Amino acid sequence: MVANPQKYYSPEEYLALEETAEYRSEYYRGEIFAMAGGSANHNRIAGNIYLELRETLEGKSCEAFITDMRLHIKKNSLYTYPDVMVVCGRIEYIKGRTDTLTNPVVIIEVLSDSTQAYDRGAKFELYRAIESLQDYVLVDQARVHVEYFHKLEDGRWLLEEFNELEAVLRLEAVNVELPLSRVYQRVEWES
Repeated sequence: MVANPQKYYSPEEYLALEETAEYRSEYYRGEIFAMAGGSANHNRIAGNIYLELRETLEGKSCEAFITDMRLHIKKNSLYTYPDVMVVCGRIEYIKGRTDTLTNPVVIIEVLSDSTQAYDRGAKFELYRAIESLQDYVLVDQARVHVEYFHKLEDGRWLLEEFNELEAVLRLEAVNVELPLSRVYQRVEWES
């Protein structure tokens, strides 16, 4: 039996397909991967974070983006859709587009069972190729648990974890405090 050859796409083919697609997909090294849909809690958490950032960054040089803004990492060819991103200063887009940026300083991902290993491992490794990136945050949607990675001046990443609703996460890159009580507002916990 002969295996069907794998179809590889150019970045241009991927971007053209995304314009008419019914669902969002990631692109990496010629392959396209469908992204999992989010739960109600996933959407609540991402929305809560976005609103907190939007309000706090009002009038400053930084701007928050949610879900549908695509990210491209030039160094490793990844195209993806982080749950929340923050860009400071001038937004850098890929040539000819205003829906794909390249220079976030903060990326926040809400974890799900199907993506948490990827978000913590291979995806974080790919994200670390972004020169502008200073803060990476992973938010668990099944329990109060936030992992905050901050890039130090020497290039090392420092991890800080938060496990209580009374805790406050301080995003050093944008000088913003996110109370976990606000991050997890209206989240329905399974018993």
